[in-house]
Amino acid sequence: MTRLSATFAAAARDHRAALVAFVTAGDPTPAATPAILDALVAGGADVIELGMPFTDPMADGPAIQAANLRSLAAHTTTADILAIAKDFRARHPAVPLILMGYANPMLRRGPDWFAGQAAAAGVDGVICVDVPPEEDDALGPALRDAGLDLIRLATPTTDVARLPAVLDGASGFIYYVSVAGITGLQQAAQGSIDEAVARLKQSTDLPIAVGFGVRTPEQAAQIGRVADGVVVGSAIVELVGQHGTAAPAAVTPYIRSLADALASARTFA
Repeated sequence: MTRLSATFAAAARDHRAALVAFVTAGDPTPAATPAILDALVAGGADVIELGMPFTDPMADGPAIQAANLRSLAAHTTTADILAIAKDFRARHPAVPLILMGYANPMLRRGPDWFAGQAAAAGVDGVICVDVPPEEDDALGPALRDAGLDLIRLATPTTDVARLPAVLDGASGFIYYVSVAGITGLQQAAQGSIDEAVARLKQSTDLPIAVGFGVRTPEQAAQIGRVADGVVVGSAIVELVGQHGTAAPAAVTPYIRSLADALASARTFA
């Protein structure tokens, strides 16, 4: 059993959705990121998504765009990100860690190099936003050969004809992007999320985690009643942008509020 499968299974046994928390590596600086990651874990995050900064984060809204720019201004490199991951794994041996980003930083040295380095650093899986399943051979075989999960994205426009391609070769979990847009600016109606999760569960046994636009404990709880995981990113990144190196003190209680909401969501469903 992988760290990801074990974590989702443990959350299911606790009758709750897993909390998946995203931050951008190197924001505000590479040296500050480890304490922010520790704050996520201390607050109760089950899975960590570590964003790889990129100059053209086309799926991301203003908050994560700004985080990318802050990180790049701090001269964050792929080597820095891998070092952050390796150190995280030493401190938190059981917490799944995912790298999320875009193809250019992942592929510029070749897929085998990236997959091997990520695996050696203790990374569990990868989300590559701009490599569609139809182009799986660009990265997928290298990740699978290295023992890494390739986490695929499904969206409101993923119809029944395309869904098999999305699921083919996917592992870890399916990330359902609940809005047809960029991160952080809007949230889908709960009814549409309920329908989408039910439809995905008819086609796969992989856990379904829902993200984009989740900010409040109340929103997280609503989604957590039907999904296997809830992804929160922009709201955390905004706290980092507001507080800088002092962000851990603000991040931990915010994450705790989300984790507490998910722990009780199904009790009151």
